[in-house]
Amino acid sequence: PELGTMDDFVAFVDEARKQGLEVALDLALQCSPDHPWVTEHPEWFTTRLDGTIAYAENPPKKYQDIYPLNFDNDPEGIYIAIRDMLQVWIDAGVTLFRVDNPHTKPLVFWERLLADVAQRHPEVIFLSEAFTRPAMMHTLAKIGFHQSYTYFTWRPTVRELAEYLTEVSGPASYYMRPNFWPTTHDILTPDMQAGGAPLFAARAVIAATGSPSYGIYTGYEFVENVPRPGVEEQIDNEKYEFKNRDWSQAEALGVKDVITKVNQARRQHVALRRLRGRTVHRSTNDKILCGSRHVPAEESPTGRADTVIVAVSFDPHVVHDAIITLDMDALGLADDARLVVDDTLTDATYTWGREFYVRFDPAVTMAHVAGVRTL
Repeated sequence: PELGTMDDFVAFVDEARKQGLEVALDLALQCSPDHPWVTEHPEWFTTRLDGTIAYAENPPKKYQDIYPLNFDNDPEGIYIAIRDMLQVWIDAGVTLFRVDNPHTKPLVFWERLLADVAQRHPEVIFLSEAFTRPAMMHTLAKIGFHQSYTYFTWRPTVRELAEYLTEVSGPASYYMRPNFWPTTHDILTPDMQAGGAPLFAARAVIAATGSPSYGIYTGYEFVENVPRPGVEEQIDNEKYEFKNRDWSQAEALGVKDVITKVNQARRQHVALRRLRGRTVHRSTNDKILCGSRHVPAEESPTGRADTVIVAVSFDPHVVHDAIITLDMDALGLADDARLVVDDTLTDATYTWGREFYVRFDPAVTMAHVAGVRTL
């Protein structure tokens, strides 16, 4: 009840829309022990030999307060109930659903549900949160999920991330739309626990320039990086408590400024809003990743080529430098071309060629997001 009534929710959605925002809900197909379905439709759950309903488990985690749905006994009844439930929230103005663990539900269920909603409400987007085998993640995208969580969070090295960025922008890009998240309430990797504000800034830059869709978990600007002991998740998060943050202090660590500037670059450059056209360039330092996004003039909605070069340090503790060698052919340039670039993060202008020098001091900046001014 502390979260409000449905009227409060509808008012919230309306106010969000006035601010240019859309509201997303988490769609978790499971029930609390006191949900009416437990007594009205016990066949929709798995019953143990002792007569109790089986709770959810994702070893080593146990969720005694969650009863997963079992689609085997009455798939039609469950489908109708879920479709009706979704319509309630769509009618309330929700346009995005983040679906919890869709890979644990029948694929035919999702094919039917996604097709039905797409036909009636094409504005509604479904985001697949399935951290599972790559083949299943790709299959979920192929059957209709509009966006997909990814392994981005668990790619902490330059080599791993370079390979992954190349993978998601390759042939898979024709059906799978990745969504990059540096952290979530459930995910706080060891590098993010130890990297402080510099790494939070760097990973935000990589997420925002590595995928047209990216996400920032609430409180990211405050570098909330204390884990629950023994678990890679935030110790204080909205699963367990209401959060009261003093947003007047959000400027102090510099992460908010980085997010603001990289979002400005995304609005300015069509290349950063496109999945394909990604190239990883050679760096002499294995702690510095350099990549680019390029849209040729004939494929650009503006009729002009657009190119952004992004270089990022992966070490938040030590000053690093490198010589970058650009693949000029991938940028549609001759090897001897000179590039005038404007760095969104530092407001500096540089003249680069096929080879150029970068230096990153974590106390100053961890990255360049450089728009190419002239080609």
